[in-house]
Amino acid sequence: MTSHPFARTIRSTPEGLLWEPGERWVRGYKGDVAVVDSRHPVLVWEPGVPVPLYAFPQGDVRTDLLRPAKNPRTGAHSGSRIFYDLDVDGESVENVAWTFPADDLSGYIAFEWFRHWDSGLDHWYEEEEEIFIHPRDPHKRVDALPSSRHVVVEIAGRVVADTRRPVLVFETSLPTRYYIPREDVRLDLFTATDHHTGCPYKGTAEYWSWSGAGDVPRNIVWSYPDPLPAVAPVKGLLAFYNEAVDLTVDGERQERPVTPFTASLRA
Repeated sequence: MTSHPFARTIRSTPEGLLWEPGERWVRGYKGDVAVVDSRHPVLVWEPGVPVPLYAFPQGDVRTDLLRPAKNPRTGAHSGSRIFYDLDVDGESVENVAWTFPADDLSGYIAFEWFRHWDSGLDHWYEEEEEIFIHPRDPHKRVDALPSSRHVVVEIAGRVVADTRRPVLVFETSLPTRYYIPREDVRLDLFTATDHHTGCPYKGTAEYWSWSGAGDVPRNIVWSYPDPLPAVAPVKGLLAFYNEAVDLTVDGERQERPVTPFTASLRA
């Protein structure tokens, strides 16, 4: 069978890396200095890491700003060959970049984004859109769909939300999230916190914690006050962690899923 001419080609290396040529124009800045400016990046998936990162041809990187790391990391990024520190305008950032041991990726340099807050560039752009937290995965979808399903949320046996006008967010590899209008949530039973998280698909979220009794994780409720355009329907709506509340949809009690968030909710 002949493959489709536009089919994606994900390649693997003996070291367990997956990688794929990218087509987006990607730029990374430290302050006002463009450290990376590439129209030929590659996306790399490391073993056991759910999100990709970018690696760039050396010719698209300001290698004159990189120095061999003074305190190179050990055991990080699939046994990377060389780590680099970045020196820009008198400021040094340790272990900001590295090369992979894979022969397929020789000649490429990878960079930290924002998952490690102490080491990374300040701004990243795909085309003219600034991207936060980590690169978007081209094989992942996030769809926000208005619905008329009947959704009821309970905590410690108490109904805290009841709606027939949710917005359902379907995100690859995660359970469906049910975003509920504030008018249909007993927000008086929760306390706003100073916790915030960022998502490259949805934006920056704010959180609330349960004020009542029971063994309930903190920051159980979140909302995107200013979501990215792709999920605009969730603006200002409230969502609960399915992993830690009792959720009933159209009269059917949902099982609590086990996700990458489960362990952190128990912490």
